[in-house]
Amino acid sequence: MTDYIDIDPPGVLLKEDFLDDLGIRPGTLAAAIKVDRAAIKAIIEGRRAITAEMALRLGLFLGTSPEFWLNLQKDYDLRKAKRERFDELKAQIEPLKVA
Repeated sequence: MTDYIDIDPPGVLLKEDFLDDLGIRPGTLAAAIKVDRAAIKAIIEGRRAITAEMALRLGLFLGTSPEFWLNLQKDYDLRKAKRERFDELKAQIEPLKVA
């Protein structure tokens, strides 16, 4: 089995490095970026991914680029997929052989 380093979902970074450090409550963030509080809670808890639109909203409010948030989500998703499915898929898929 291949080992991959686990990383936290991007919502953990959002909470710990932004909201907690800046003293912003999740409900305050939700109101500021015009989304439902449950959406922010789900992102923080790792139950919901950061979409392109959410990345725009977060970037505008927090002074970051939307790419920052999307890259965190992409990296998390790919590491999770590798950890959960890489070995299984590698056994099923034969690489293309170019002559």
